[in-house]
Amino acid sequence: MPLAPTLDHVVINTHRDMDAAADAYRRLGFTLTPRGHHSLGSINHLAIFATDYLELIGLPATGGGRADLLDWPRGLNGLVWGSENADQTASALVAAGVPCLPAQSFTRPVDLPDGPEDAGFRTVRLPNDTTPAGRLYFCQHFTRHLVWRDEWRQHANGTTGVAGAVITATDPTRLAALFAHMFGPSALRPIDGGHRLAVGLAWFDVITPAAATERFGPLPADDRPEAMAVLVLRTRSLAEATAAIQVSNIIREAHRILVPPTAAFGAILAFEE
Repeated sequence: MPLAPTLDHVVINTHRDMDAAADAYRRLGFTLTPRGHHSLGSINHLAIFATDYLELIGLPATGGGRADLLDWPRGLNGLVWGSENADQTASALVAAGVPCLPAQSFTRPVDLPDGPEDAGFRTVRLPNDTTPAGRLYFCQHFTRHLVWRDEWRQHANGTTGVAGAVITATDPTRLAALFAHMFGPSALRPIDGGHRLAVGLAWFDVITPAAATERFGPLPADDRPEAMAVLVLRTRSLAEATAAIQVSNIIREAHRILVPPTAAFGAILAFEE
């Protein structure tokens, strides 16, 4: 049976430049959680939305940590869907003919007024060679109350959630076929330049670079045959977003705001009402 999850979060890879990335996203109007330290060795900040979130992930500037993150470019690097049971998700993927790695558990301390608590997670990842675009995986939360906290959900730019993401591909049918195995053929439909996957409230477009350029303008320089290029966010108000974004080279259009990759650590961001 195809999987039917919702989007859990998206990931921006910052390598060892977390300080600069966090500053960049605060200038874009996001409220970020305090820095987290995973038991796996990575560090992060989150921008929490209504039902999903954006994660800045990286490594300590002084060295160490998960060196595998350095194998990927900076920028949009992970699409993560939710799972109620990571081991069952792994079994469903295998049954659908989709390769995956064994489920992995890890924790991250969260500082609270009453003292620290450990947030717990269990993830199922597709192998890194599944797509050169980035990491695809599923995340089970054991402590959702330590992630979706009201004080972290309010953003000056009015963002309420992830609308979708764009993966450029010289051959969109390859990755679309993988998504059809994962989520069922009915979850995909053809669009100009490729295919759209609809999962929960979010969409994921796999389209040619030419089609993506037509929709969003110049793309981040990238010679990979598949690349995560654009993140589209929902905002309560474009006026709020315009007032909050402290970057001079954004593009304001009637129905959206575009932030270039130079201001968003390697990804194009689009804010839409």
